[in-house]
Amino acid sequence: MSTEVEETDCVVSGGGPAGMMLGLLLARAGVRVTVMEKHADFLRDFRGDTVHASTLRMLDELGLGRAFAQIPHRLIETLSVNLQGTTVQVDLRRIPGSHKHIALVPQWDFLELLASAAEQEPTFTLLRSTEVLAPIREGGRVTGVTYRDSAGNTRRLRAALTVACDGRGSTLRESLGLTPTSFGAPMDVWWFRLPRRDDDPQGLAGMLGTGHAAIAIDRGDYFQMAYLIRKGSDAALRAEGVESLRHRVAELVPFLADRVDQLSSFDDVKLLDVQLNRLHRWFTDGLLLIGDAAHAMSPVGGVGINLAVADAVATATILAAPLREHRLTERHLAAVQARRWAPTILVQSAQRIAHLRVIAAVVGEGAVEAPAAVRLLSRVPALRTLFGAAVAIGPFPQRIPRFARR
Repeated sequence: MSTEVEETDCVVSGGGPAGMMLGLLLARAGVRVTVMEKHADFLRDFRGDTVHASTLRMLDELGLGRAFAQIPHRLIETLSVNLQGTTVQVDLRRIPGSHKHIALVPQWDFLELLASAAEQEPTFTLLRSTEVLAPIREGGRVTGVTYRDSAGNTRRLRAALTVACDGRGSTLRESLGLTPTSFGAPMDVWWFRLPRRDDDPQGLAGMLGTGHAAIAIDRGDYFQMAYLIRKGSDAALRAEGVESLRHRVAELVPFLADRVDQLSSFDDVKLLDVQLNRLHRWFTDGLLLIGDAAHAMSPVGGVGINLAVADAVATATILAAPLREHRLTERHLAAVQARRWAPTILVQSAQRIAHLRVIAAVVGEGAVEAPAAVRLLSRVPALRTLFGAAVAIGPFPQRIPRFARR
C-alpha cells in the first residue's frame, strides 16, 4: 500500500448516472470532487437507457441539450400495453413541459456526455479503472476510501464527504454492514434483441398474456426485448432450450414470429435479477448513499436512471455550499434523504402495486384479466395523460441549481 495519502472535498464511488451527474454539479460549484469508476469505459450491455422528460429538461438547464441531441437516440412518444385484450395507449405528447417524450440512448453515450462536460471543470477528476475497496473510518466517521488504481496499486484518498453511487451491490454499503429492506419481486427479466422493420409498431409496447409477458422497446433498427419470467425460474426455463423461448415470443408478439429465429442460443439472452429495496437511513457520519446504493428500483416504468439523477441533483443542491465552505455536518446529509424520501417511496409503492396486482398474476400459472384500474385507464383520456406525466416526469422533479446552469 502506498503511504501517500491524497485529499479532496468529495469522493464519489461509481461512475453511473448518479455519480457522473453529482461529479459534474459539484465541480461546477467549485468543489474538489473525484469520481472513481472501476471500469475503463462505460460500455455495459443492457444497462438502463431510458432518459425521461424530467432528465431531458435538466440537461437543457445544464447547457447540454444540444450535445445530447447529437447523440444517436430514439424518441418514444407513445406507450402501449395490452393486457388480455384490454389495451391502454398513452400519448406522451399531451404531458406538460418542453419534452413530451422519453429518449432511449445508450447509457455509455449519456455518461460520456456528462464526463466530457465535467472534465472541463478544474476541480473535477475522473479516475477510470479504479476500484473502491473500503471506506476509511476514523473515530466512527468515514473520512475517505481505500482504492486500487489503474496500475494495481492500493492507495488512500481522504475526503470530507464520501458518496456511494456504486449500485445495488454497493461495496461501501456492504463494508459498513448496511442492509436495505427488501420488498421482493415476482419476476426477473430476460433481455435480448430482435430486428425491427420500418412498418413495425413504433414506441414502447407491452404485451401481457397468461403465464408470460414481454415489452418491445423501439430502438430504430431493432427491438430491445424485455421478457418477464417468474422469479428464480431462469435455470429451469433455459433448460427447455431456446426454441421454447422463440415459441413463447411468437405467440405473445405475433408480428415478431418471422424473426424469432434470430435468437440462435441463450448466449443472446441476458438475465436481470430484479430487486426492489431501500435503506432506512441513507447516511452515516461522512458518507451518503444515493441511487441504487440507497434504493434499488424495479424496471417497471424504466425510472432507475431518472431517480438516480434526481438524487444527485438534490445532493449537489444541498451539499455544494457546505462542502465548499468546509462546514458539512450530518444534518446536511439528512436533508438530502428528506428531500428524496417521498419520491422514492411513491415510485416504489407504485412498483410494488404493479408487481402484486399485475405482474405476479402474469408470470404465474393462472388466468389473467385486466384489473379495474387498467380498464378505467383505457377508457379515460385524462387519466392516461396523468399516467404519462407520472412516468415521464415523476413525482417532485428536481431543477438544476443556478450555480450549475449554463
